[in-house]
Amino acid sequence: KVTELVLDNCRSSNGEIEGLNDSFKELKFLSMANVELTSLAKLPTLSKLRKLELSDNIISGGLDVLAERCPNLTYLNLSGNKIKDLGTVEALQNLKNLKSLDLFNCEITKLEDYRDSIFELLQQITYLDGFDQEDNEAPDSEDEDEEEGDEDDDDEDENEAGPPGEYEEEDDEDEGGSDLGEGEEEEVGLSYLMKEEIQDEDDDDDYVEEGGDEEEEAEGVRGEKRKRDPEDEGEEEED
Repeated sequence: KVTELVLDNCRSSNGEIEGLNDSFKELKFLSMANVELTSLAKLPTLSKLRKLELSDNIISGGLDVLAERCPNLTYLNLSGNKIKDLGTVEALQNLKNLKSLDLFNCEITKLEDYRDSIFELLQQITYLDGFDQEDNEAPDSEDEDEEEGDEDDDDEDENEAGPPGEYEEEDDEDEGGSDLGEGEEEEVGLSYLMKEEIQDEDDDDDYVEEGGDEEEEAEGVRGEKRKRDPEDEGEEEED
């Protein structure tokens, strides 16, 4: 049931990886980068394999095995191997479904008219080293597109959750706050405090006005006492 298998940086023994055999009938992606492979002679039959990563090995030939064991390959990465001439690559003509081929850091890339020669030799391929004949970059793989589609679906589910407009208002408030500098935030805080003080003073005035009559009466009583005091003193002197 395994469809993807990554064996990068493992070590091959006599041109094979221990445990990799014909039982992986559902395998669609296999990566064996930097495993010191010198040959593909012991590669198992993987009829459903679509993508094969063989970069940074010591492969110099014997590519005709791929058409026999992995006839449905669409992507093949042979970068960093010992492939030197077009005759070695010619064996890939039998991979009728091959669309993308990578030969980075192979000696063959130093040949004159390397790209034109490969596209002429392997007319079934669309991309060589990540670019087509018109130097247009290859799109992302189908697997990556599917993953991105799943992430987009998750984002849509999150947006649909909760009452509409609730999160938008919060975002607007955050954006509004982010537009203000530190100085502006302090000014807003001071003005807010000033308003509170003004309101407190107004409240105090209201309180004074409500008790104003009582204070006036008290002042009147004190005034009468002051007026009476001299008279009382005079009466006391006469006595």
